[in-house]
Amino acid sequence: MSLTLSASVIVQGVLTGLVYGLMALGLSVIFGIVRVVNFAHGEFAVLAMYIAYLLFFWLKLDPFLAALPIAALFFGVGYLLQRALINSFVARAEHDQFILMVGLAIVLVNGCLMIFGPEARHAELSYSLDSWLAGPLIIDAVRVYAAIGSLVVALMLLAFFRLTDTGTAIRACADNRLAAAIVGLDTRRLYALTFGLGLACVGAAGAMQTAIIDPNPSLAPGMTLLAFTVVIVGGLGSLIGALFAGILIGVAEALSSLVMAPSMKSLASFAVLVLVLVLRPQGLFGKGG
Repeated sequence: MSLTLSASVIVQGVLTGLVYGLMALGLSVIFGIVRVVNFAHGEFAVLAMYIAYLLFFWLKLDPFLAALPIAALFFGVGYLLQRALINSFVARAEHDQFILMVGLAIVLVNGCLMIFGPEARHAELSYSLDSWLAGPLIIDAVRVYAAIGSLVVALMLLAFFRLTDTGTAIRACADNRLAAAIVGLDTRRLYALTFGLGLACVGAAGAMQTAIIDPNPSLAPGMTLLAFTVVIVGGLGSLIGALFAGILIGVAEALSSLVMAPSMKSLASFAVLVLVLVLRPQGLFGKGG
């Protein structure tokens, strides 16, 4: 095993990990602020992949360009879903929330299965097989585009929460919902905005993944599990933690492909999860209880 090959694999893992991080970022935002665990996260990602595929098939719109309108669409869907349905479950028992979100996941994945069938759909991009040489390293072009797009979206989200009045109000709701309501903040609207932002992240990530992975309904449970793994490793509710954990999981999976079958890459991510839970149960960037 050469050092050059290992370095190339690590770079590919970092690029893929940034996409993982963006997908998990949406889950972390929703849980950290709304306190609802979105068990339909992977299903929304697959739905975004199918929409990106349709836009490419019908309009020849590049998946990376389609990420913006899909993110906007998912923001609207998330806002309405939170206001119309999920908000009434926020104060209810956790098992009620679990049943609601799992039911939503089943509806989404079976809807995709009924409409598109079980077979994978491939978007034939002109640059799908392009790669660049960076010294001795070989880097896939599509992963570079996906990583850049994911990083831009993630930085925009972080800037929104840190630099805007609405972002500050949302963080206030996360710290103390009752106090935020007492001082006059519209918590229902802020929670709806948060859920919309979380789905916008997964919508953008799913659209960009269409250039890397062929959409298939069977991907949904694995994507949900991957997002949970990244969020737990990074620390529940930590946005920075989700990004760094995504990179860590991406690199772990990439390196594992050098010594085992690619189909067993999840073994590496779960090994990282177990190690973090043993050494730092609150996650890399999480706060101790």
